[in-house]
Formats: sequence, C-alpha cells, structure tokens
Amino acid sequence: MKLARDLMIDVVSLHKDEYVTRARQVLRDDVYREIYITDEKQQLAGMIDITDVLKVTDTRSNVTISGFIREAAAVTMETTLEEVAKAILKAGVDSTAVIRDDGKFIGAILLRDLFPILVSRHEINGLTEDSMTKHVICCDAEDSMQKVYSLIIESGYSSLPILSKKTLIGIISRRDLIENGGIRRSLGNSTITQVNRVMTTPVITARPDTTVSDAAKHLVTHDISRIPVVDNGVVVGILDRHDVLKNLVTKA
Repeated sequence: MKLARDLMIDVVSLHKDEYVTRARQVLRDDVYREIYITDEKQQLAGMIDITDVLKVTDTRSNVTISGFIREAAAVTMETTLEEVAKAILKAGVDSTAVIRDDGKFIGAILLRDLFPILVSRHEINGLTEDSMTKHVICCDAEDSMQKVYSLIIESGYSSLPILSKKTLIGIISRRDLIENGGIRRSLGNSTITQVNRVMTTPVITARPDTTVSDAAKHLVTHDISRIPVVDNGVVVGILDRHDVLKNLVTKA
C-alpha cells in the first residue's frame, strides 16, 4: 500500500526574506502551484501560491515573500494517500508539504500526482451535476487581460472559462499569466490585450449527466485541474479535482 513517502518529491523551498520575483521564477520554471517557505533550520513556516505571486506584477519588485505567507497543509512520510487527500482538501490547496516529526520540511506531494492514483483506486459514483460548482465566474472574449487578471486574483480560481455570446470558446489559467511573457508585458503597461488572443482552445468539457467517474478520467488524461460543464452550449457549472476528492474521501 502506497504511503506519502512513495509520492513525495523534492521541491524548491524559499525563505521568507526572499523576493516575490524569485517565487515567480520558480513557479514559471516548474509545475508547482504552491511554494513552501522554511526558516533557517529548514522548519516549515508556511506557503505562498500562484495567486499571491500574481499580486505583484513588477518584474523587478523588491517585495519579499514574508507578507504573503499562509498556513500550509502538512503530512508525514507514513501518512496514507487518503489522509493526504483529506489534508489537501481541508486546506483547499494543490499540494501538501511532507515533514519529519520534528517539523523539518523534506518534500511535497502534488495533487496532480496523487489524483490519478485515488481515481483508479476508488469507485466514484454520481453525476457531474451533483458534484460541480454551479456558480461559475466567466470572462468575455473581448475582456482585457487587465480585467481577467483582476478576476483571477479576486476569485482565487486556477482558471476561468472564456465566453463569446454566452458560448464557451476558451479558457485561461493562472499559469498562463505566469508563463506567457506577452501577457505579463501587457499587464505591466497600458497595452490592451483581449483575452481571446491568448486563451487556450479548444476546451475539454463535460455534460451535467456525465458521470463524475468519466469527468475525473478527463481530468487525469488531459492533466487539467478544472473542467467546464456545458448544457446545450451554455456553461452551467465547473468540476475540479477538489470536487472529485470530496466524493472520494467521504467514502475512503
């Protein structure tokens, strides 16, 4: 039976006095959505995530990480994967720190690595419409990147659907804002860039009557965190990995 130690990976940790620009570089170069913060003794002090980093748009900012640190989810190497999932779900994050008994940070477990194992290990019942989030924040295709940026920061969601005349045509994520140099430049000056010029398309979708099991398989196959739920061309909900986890951990 696999435990936390079997999925733990080495990740970069930062000190609270390092600059947010350093955190941006780490997030841009790796697949992480969170970065763990440690003290001088390598004790876990907390974490910051992509949304925190996006709040500072200046690429030469001297703002330090210390003002953005929040409590981090943490498990030990002997924690079961189901308990790891519960820790991630409770904290509403996409990874958890792995620590020794003395609190020393030694690695992390990413939800993207954990999720496929849990999906294959447990039976998932129900329809997408019963597990999805029904209040969906969307963007219009002609919205400026500045407006979309503000929506992502305010909502804290990892991605937002893009609509044209109420029809889903694309999606944009926090990682797009980190990785796409053109987007970052448009945010840093007065250039008006419409989101339809930088969105990802086509979009993987589900229907309300799609089983949660099938929707979860789409999340695994395409390595995506959220899937819009569309009924007759209209976005009626969104299902993410955490929604599926709620189904899994209550039965584990």
